[in-house]
Amino acid sequence: MSETKWDPVKYNQVADFVAKLGEPLLNLLAPKLSDSILDVGCGDGSLTEKIKPLCQHVLGIDASAEMVLAAKAKGLNALVKDANDLDFNEQFDGVFSNAALHWMTTPKAVISGIYRSLKPQGRFVAEFGGFGNAGKIVDALTTCLEREGILYQNPWYFPTAEAYSDLLVKQGFELEYIDLFDRFTPLPEHLSEWLEAFGQAFFTNVDAKHKKHIIDEITNLLKPDLLVNGQWHVDYVRLRVKAFKPQRR
Repeated sequence: MSETKWDPVKYNQVADFVAKLGEPLLNLLAPKLSDSILDVGCGDGSLTEKIKPLCQHVLGIDASAEMVLAAKAKGLNALVKDANDLDFNEQFDGVFSNAALHWMTTPKAVISGIYRSLKPQGRFVAEFGGFGNAGKIVDALTTCLEREGILYQNPWYFPTAEAYSDLLVKQGFELEYIDLFDRFTPLPEHLSEWLEAFGQAFFTNVDAKHKKHIIDEITNLLKPDLLVNGQWHVDYVRLRVKAFKPQRR
């Protein structure tokens, strides 16, 4: 997982839409009152909080201690845990994840851990960045950094539906649904704030003054495509999936 540092308050200022746009996933998860649910990459618990009254037990996990503290402040059961190294064994009826799996760059390990975590007939429901996600932003970022001769780390994993389906099936999942779709999303603040929050890994080798210069250059490049009627947007592409762990034979 990337070394991105999360500030829960700033995150909600820049990206409060993330949890709101993830709410339809709850219908796909369809929690039952008898269920035990694991929320992978729960963040500050905004969606975990909505799952809680719908099931018997929900546990949120996140690699960010700051986000887990924010989730606990909402009265949620949450742990600091890396999803690349899950150690649960058939404890959950459902595993849920919204806007998190694209930060986890060892997908085989994550999928394996999710599979082990599920009871037989348990379901895995997720949405995250898919192939082409924020493509114009990524292109502008890499173009500007490479032009300046700056080494950078791309922290994201954006698979095609075919590639992710293949990983799930090879792990043993039965795939019910997978969809890759565009979501051109308005931002509540300037694109520079989004870049500061989500693009940290790209700027590890850049000092603050130079970073501001590069971000200004990036936003100028992106104005024709992403600034619409005075409001910045992100060219999101999302991958939504539902799969089941089969019953033992």
